Amino acid sequence: MTIAYIGLGSNLSDPIKQIQQAVIEISKINKCKINLVSALYLSKPMGPQDQDNYINAVLSLETALLPLELLDALQLIENNAGRVRKDDHWGARILDCDILLFGNKTIKNERLTIPHYGMHLREFVLLPLNEIAPELQLPNGECIRILTQNIDHNDIKKLH
Repeated sequence: MTIAYIGLGSNLSDPIKQIQQAVIEISKINKCKINLVSALYLSKPMGPQDQDNYINAVLSLETALLPLELLDALQLIENNAGRVRKDDHWGARILDCDILLFGNKTIKNERLTIPHYGMHLREFVLLPLNEIAPELQLPNGECIRILTQNIDHNDIKKLH
């Protein structure tokens, strides 16, 4: 079994409900078991600011799936939630399920980059990840706790 970390985000169609439902659907993926789920965080959007704020969370799971098998399962969950993939890379979305880390693997191909590109610069990834795995290290040796201490929090709010 491999431990993977999944980033969740939504800013359309009742985002809190979208994230909660995504956790339920991820728990149903064959050969996967959720270990921990962070609190929900309210964050400003990356890119265009003329969209609603995001709800974000991170979860850890144990999986016997290969990375691309897990990606396929997560994209099916996104599609079933109504996600439409557009050229607008930073635009609003119903649901985003990103593989942030997959064990200690480094992967780069046309479908998947692990560690997730830019995760070390994103407070909406680092803060929830730090909540559930502060001593976790990226494949390059960087510690999540240290990265979190050194990033601008951009007025992110932890929801209760």
